[in-house]
Amino acid sequence: MNARELKDKYISFFVSKGHVEIPSALLVPENDPTTLFISAGMHPLVPYLLGQPHPSGTRLVDVQKCVRTGDIDEVGNPTHHTFFEMLGNWSLGDYFKNEALNWSYEFITNHLNLDPARLSVTCFAGDNNSPKDTDSSQIWENIGLTKDKIKFLGKDDNWWGPAGITGPCGPDSEMFIDGIEIWNDVFMQFNKNSAGVYESLSKPNVDTGMGVERTTAFLQGLDDNYLSTIWQPIIKKIEEISNKKYFENQKPIRIIADHIRSAVFIIADGVEPANKERGYVLRRLIRRAIRQGKFIGLETNFCHQVAQAVLDNQNNYAGVYPELNENQEKIIQILNDEENRFRKSLNKGLNEINKLIERNHQVSGKEAFDLYQNFGFPIELIKEELNKNNLDLNEVEFEKFKSDHIKLSQTLSAGKFKSGLADHSEIITKYHTATHLLHASLRKILGEHVQQSGSNITADRLRFDFTHPDKLTDEQIIAVTNMVNDQINKKIDVTVQSMKFTDAQISGALAFFGNKYPEIVTVYQIGDFSTEVCTGPHVKNTRDLGKFSIQKQESAGGGKRRIYAILE
Repeated sequence: MNARELKDKYISFFVSKGHVEIPSALLVPENDPTTLFISAGMHPLVPYLLGQPHPSGTRLVDVQKCVRTGDIDEVGNPTHHTFFEMLGNWSLGDYFKNEALNWSYEFITNHLNLDPARLSVTCFAGDNNSPKDTDSSQIWENIGLTKDKIKFLGKDDNWWGPAGITGPCGPDSEMFIDGIEIWNDVFMQFNKNSAGVYESLSKPNVDTGMGVERTTAFLQGLDDNYLSTIWQPIIKKIEEISNKKYFENQKPIRIIADHIRSAVFIIADGVEPANKERGYVLRRLIRRAIRQGKFIGLETNFCHQVAQAVLDNQNNYAGVYPELNENQEKIIQILNDEENRFRKSLNKGLNEINKLIERNHQVSGKEAFDLYQNFGFPIELIKEELNKNNLDLNEVEFEKFKSDHIKLSQTLSAGKFKSGLADHSEIITKYHTATHLLHASLRKILGEHVQQSGSNITADRLRFDFTHPDKLTDEQIIAVTNMVNDQINKKIDVTVQSMKFTDAQISGALAFFGNKYPEIVTVYQIGDFSTEVCTGPHVKNTRDLGKFSIQKQESAGGGKRRIYAILE
């Protein structure tokens, strides 16, 4: 069974159980300032898990694109990936443990044809915050599992969330075939608040699902994900252009395949290489792939060829994600441009290291780290150049500087994203509503070519990215600011309704953020000034916003501008 067949079976099964299929959200979170990318299937659904009604109902099913780079250094083994797809079915205050576990069992045994005798499960053992999950264990016994196939484990193994400091969370029950995890049913019974207290949700939710990459490999009888039909077209392309065999060069080929696949999807969702935030993650992925390419003899541009193998993958992606087809030329161009830029940087780094060797007859750990940091010069290549000159690197000193840098970056990130996943506090809600007024004002003053291309909101300010080729004049900044404040001073009610996406488009609602929408969407309207397809959160009336003030503007990449603004 290939990945496309698995996904089709999964969706069809849960549709037969009354679920509505919803499209994958963009990898760039629309209303969440706390993280750079969607990293879990539940991430785009947080507002609904916290109680906001979903326009498609209380039973949902999807295939969600995800990116995680926290364990990027583990990519290269048989199972780690930075981009992956998650199958998920959701109950928003509808069914609970009994239906979820029975349907999981039914799908695995009747539709994936796995032997029930090979199945074992785990349940939450309980702690001071939450009781032992005997409900799940009893359901498993009723299904037919013997007690020796049911194990109770603690929070490290059988508890999910919250994804941030606060948010929905609860016990989970995991399913294993021959000791390999294949499914996880998460029962979101609690919301962890800012005081660290676990509050019972009035309507508990179910978040269940499985990873496409791991499950496809398992169903194909493989213990190496990269041997599955998901990866083989990409692997074969790398073998072809490098004239190297996968089994002799597994780690570099896996990293190249993984990182370029991730880059393709990230670029398709509107991100371009940069020196901070999402753009930096993208740049890092591309450059890591290029470094690995050097180890298998790829000294000229190759990223675009590997990307084409991703784009042409009929077993999984081609025709499934329209953003890949629509942005194909852009993806190839960005990869080529970034590879050219990095190869020039590598040449500069090579010149620098040779200057250091000539001047000092040595390269210190600090100097090696500066080369690594400033030119992206890999430690392996630094050591290679030193070896040519019969010199050794002080790796202990190098690792110390690298470790200090990582700790500093983590500290800064922790501060930046400390508000927790999908913070719906009062100030965040105000800032999000203000982005709607800002968006509408920019379109009225600059023209209808303006489209939102991203936003980031913290408790201190909003950041809004939009398409526009030129720097705004002082007069335009004043005009936009005044227009937003006029709407605030008019004390306009913010209304919400659910409607078909086609009807939302006919009504004039803006829906630029993404390529795919469910059949039924939520539309927020601020008088006759702003109408947008959105998931919230929003204030009830514009008078709640206070005074709007633009602090600065800057470039956000080719043909895009970025505005920072505050509410006082």
